[in-house]
Amino acid sequence: MSMLWVKAFHLIFIVTWFASLFYLPRLFVYHAQTEDAAGNARFKIMERKLYRGIMTPSAILTVIFGGWLLSFYDLATLKTMGWLHAKLTLVLLLFIYHHVCGRYLKHFANDANTKSHVFYRWFNELPVLVLIAVVILAVVKPF
Repeated sequence: MSMLWVKAFHLIFIVTWFASLFYLPRLFVYHAQTEDAAGNARFKIMERKLYRGIMTPSAILTVIFGGWLLSFYDLATLKTMGWLHAKLTLVLLLFIYHHVCGRYLKHFANDANTKSHVFYRWFNELPVLVLIAVVILAVVKPF
């Protein structure tokens, strides 16, 4: 498979992963405001399906295709790409965020959420900042 095909699939899975990273915390906002049993059950299903069915597979495929992209470069070149090191650090932070989302999902699933909808509104903004930084690093390559 050519590098352009690998890059295309990498971008596709980045988009689906970020869509999930944006949407799951937004579901948490609404779930934290829900007071009825039917709504609570509905959000639990939506959150679980999003996390397990879309978000986690997208994250895994993003890394697989990203790693494949790296294989097109020699090690000496990779060592000089400072922007890439910064980007990969941000990707690691996204995986931590992803994991934290999974923990919050479990809290909701066990009816043990202690955070307010306001907390989740702020929490929801974190991946936006990472996305901005990652795109600038990948496109501008400032260092």
